[in-house]
Amino acid sequence: MDVSMKIFRKILKRFRKEHNYPDKFDVWDDVVFNRGNIDFHDREQRFDYIKNCLNQIKDATMEIDNLNAEYNVVTSQLKDMEEIESLPAEDALLLKDAATKLININKTRSGYEQKPVPIEEAAYHKIDALHDQVEEGLFKLEEAEVYQVKIKQDMKHLAGEKEAYTYRKYDLQRLIEDLRAIMVVCLTAVALCIVLLLILQFGFAMNTQIGYLLAAGATAIAITLIFMKHNNGMRELKRVEKSINKIILLHNSVKIRYINNTNLLEYLHIKYGVRNSSELKKVYGLYLEEKKRREDFKQMEKDLDLAERGILRILRSMRLSDPMIWLHQPAAILDRKEMVEVRHNLIIRRQSLRKRMDYNREIVAKKAQDEIKDMVDMYPSYAAGILDLVADYEKRFK
Repeated sequence: MDVSMKIFRKILKRFRKEHNYPDKFDVWDDVVFNRGNIDFHDREQRFDYIKNCLNQIKDATMEIDNLNAEYNVVTSQLKDMEEIESLPAEDALLLKDAATKLININKTRSGYEQKPVPIEEAAYHKIDALHDQVEEGLFKLEEAEVYQVKIKQDMKHLAGEKEAYTYRKYDLQRLIEDLRAIMVVCLTAVALCIVLLLILQFGFAMNTQIGYLLAAGATAIAITLIFMKHNNGMRELKRVEKSINKIILLHNSVKIRYINNTNLLEYLHIKYGVRNSSELKKVYGLYLEEKKRREDFKQMEKDLDLAERGILRILRSMRLSDPMIWLHQPAAILDRKEMVEVRHNLIIRRQSLRKRMDYNREIVAKKAQDEIKDMVDMYPSYAAGILDLVADYEKRFK
């Protein structure tokens, strides 16, 4: 017994070291009953001491029951391992094929889970809600963006024409004003010339007939030329003003189309949560990629469920106590080293459980029982009361 306990302690110590568990061997035997300060002739102190021993027995018994349940589970798992290892070759091959399939699906599934998601969840759901409208929306957005560029070019062209016509209107207005000023100058000059001719004719008795003819001819020619230029300027001014008005009307029409197209672009940007068609195209591509990934993952979940059902069907046909646990360690079915590692872990767990059960049974509960028996032997006059207390306690916690 001592040799086996030493071996067990060495194994358990190594297990604790490997798994960073604290070594508690030094404190397991520290169950001490100290009666030095107890007055056993005092009924209250005596009963409190007995109750403490009984509570210790109760706690130890409950702990043993819990440990025993876990011990049975571990023992059943070890028996299941023996059942698996003793399978006939044909059944073992079926089980290994099912385990291989399960492992491969789990690996692929793990890869999908670790793969970064290409699109944000909110953007994915937004596009997913409009997935049947995205292609049409992308076409409208691209068309509206091209049209927006054309409208801006038309507006720029119209603005240039309006500026040119406005400049021409200003030139014509200055020309007409200049012609009117020249007309006034000419008429003033003719009047002065006539006054001068009258002075020469009546004041100096000179013959001014030729002067009158020349003044009249020059005046007629000048007025005719000025009048023609003035009329031409006025006609061109009206044509320029008409063109300006036409450009303004056309500009208003283009501006309305620009505003409507701008509003359409803003609406499409808000609807699809993007800034332009390029971004929508990119987001839609990422959406399709993520949708494919999710569909593949969903199919993989179905395949995984089928694989788990398949391996469970085989394991349940073997009437194992816990076939579900092999879903989490299928590698042990394929690899003997893995199986040895699992068995080693279970054996260590079972030895640890047995150690704890022995401790509670042999040290905690037994010492408390021995303490009560010793008190009955030492104080026979109180034996009946002590035994009644024990009986009542057993009745309540049976």
